[in-house]
Amino acid sequence: MNSRCALVSKIIPFSCVDGPGSRLALFLQGCNLRCKNCHNPWTMGRCNDCGECVPQCPHQALSLREGKVVWQAEVCQQCDTCLHLCPQQSTPMAQVMSVEQVIEQISKVAPFIEGITVSGGEATTQLPFVCALFQQIKQTSGLEHLTCLVDSNGELPISGWEKLRTMCDGVMVDLKCWDNERHLALTGRGNTRIKQSLHWLAQRGMLSELRLLVIPEQTDYLQEATALSAFIAELGDIPVRLNAFHAHGVYGEAKTWRSAGPQDIEALSQALRAGGITRLIPPALYL
Repeated sequence: MNSRCALVSKIIPFSCVDGPGSRLALFLQGCNLRCKNCHNPWTMGRCNDCGECVPQCPHQALSLREGKVVWQAEVCQQCDTCLHLCPQQSTPMAQVMSVEQVIEQISKVAPFIEGITVSGGEATTQLPFVCALFQQIKQTSGLEHLTCLVDSNGELPISGWEKLRTMCDGVMVDLKCWDNERHLALTGRGNTRIKQSLHWLAQRGMLSELRLLVIPEQTDYLQEATALSAFIAELGDIPVRLNAFHAHGVYGEAKTWRSAGPQDIEALSQALRAGGITRLIPPALYL
């Protein structure tokens, strides 16, 4: 796959939850974290054409051709049977798309949106494509007004952020836990590089939003509120979005975890405010 193509999980033409205003949200396949609480675990891996999903499809939308799993969109009923069966945490519905094909989709809705957000999975695992896409948007007549944002877990090295710097209008980053060991247990990786990314992006005016997902009894924001508040203060005047975990739709042990309610969010809000952090965005809803 060349730098002008990417494996795309989904495109949502109009989204109001993936950055400011109405945006086209482009979800790329593949992630370098393995979060236990992930609501879209089938975006983590990549199909290896093992074919296990093919005979299980109740609508015969999948077939094996020359050793490749082929998805027929016109037959698919979106029952998600294949997603739950996949041993690779992938989806046979992901499609290889070129920059030109994505630009075509963006152009159709450009008059009605304020920008695009590239998410995942983890968008930066396909960094050359993201750079090429953003550069093309900036150079295409009729798309110049669109802002280009990345929704990221922050695992990209600084050298990668440097490549995005000239064509990216902002990055929204999740900090899954404060303590490195707790972060490792929850996601499969530590958070040292993520904290480095947050500092680097903030210092260059590229950090649009810090996101904290509150998972009762799992995340440590409240216990580490003093250190967390000091860290956020170092980032500058950055919006902090508080998201509430809900167990509906997750898999594995996370299905047994308690969903976050207003009382959990308010407790963290009070602790952060006590540490001088005031630009807090509460959840839009609780499930």
